[in-house]
Amino acid sequence: MGYEVLGSVTYDNLIAGTEIELLTTGVTLAAGQGVVKRGTVIGKVSTTGKGKVTDKANTDGSQVAKYVVIQDVDTTDSDVMAVCYKTGLFNRGALKFGGLSTAEDHEDELRNAGIFLKDEL
Repeated sequence: MGYEVLGSVTYDNLIAGTEIELLTTGVTLAAGQGVVKRGTVIGKVSTTGKGKVTDKANTDGSQVAKYVVIQDVDTTDSDVMAVCYKTGLFNRGALKFGGLSTAEDHEDELRNAGIFLKDEL
């Protein structure tokens, strides 16, 4: 009798520890961003409430980091509901941002949202 693999997990260093509980929420990601990868930091557009990849150069509200995407999501053709972390402890080097943004640019606002960063050991 053979076994079928139903799923697998590849360790990617995104989660930095369990000291802070991982809580999730649904966020509607705006269409037209292509594939938004696991670990991408999301802000919310003020006028629509939709999620958009955080970039410090944005001026639509999404420049403020709030969430971390749990798994890859394709927004190429339409808005997509994505599950995102809203709290937790994450490796700063594993997070992804838009433009020239870095974890250091958004660390204070992430902390205010309940997302804490740690350097990978």
